Amino acid sequence: MSPLARRWIALGALLGALGVALGAYGAHGLSDLLEKRLGYTGDDLHHRLAIFETAVRYQMFHALALCFTGLALQHQESCCWRFGAWAYFVGILIFCGLLKVLTFASPNWNWLGAVVPFGGASLIAGWIALAVGALRNRCT
Repeated sequence: MSPLARRWIALGALLGALGVALGAYGAHGLSDLLEKRLGYTGDDLHHRLAIFETAVRYQMFHALALCFTGLALQHQESCCWRFGAWAYFVGILIFCGLLKVLTFASPNWNWLGAVVPFGGASLIAGWIALAVGALRNRCT
C-alpha cells in the first residue's frame, strides 16, 4: 500500500475511533456536564446536545469518506482525490471541531459560529473532488 493511501486511511480510522468515543460520551455523560457544571438547562441544554450530536455525526461520515478516499488513492493516484482527502480533513477540523467548541462555549464565543460554514464548504468540496476524480479518466 502506498504511503499516501496508508496515511489517509489511518487518519480516517483514528478520526472514526475518536468519533465513536465522543458519541459515547455525548450519549452518557455530556448532559450532566452541561447541566450541572456549566449551568445549561431547558432548550439551551437540548440545543447544545444537538450541536454536539451533529458534530459527531458529520465527523463519522467524513472519517469514513477519508478512509474511502485513501482506498481510491491506493487504486489510482489522483490530484482530485488528494485534494478531496485534504478537504475532508480540513472540514472535519473546522466544521466538526468548532461545533464541539460551541457546545461548551459561553455566549461570548458565539462568533465562532460564523466560521463553521467554511468547514462545511470544505466538506462539500471534498465530495465534489471525489466525484470529479471518479468521472475523469486522468487527474494526476
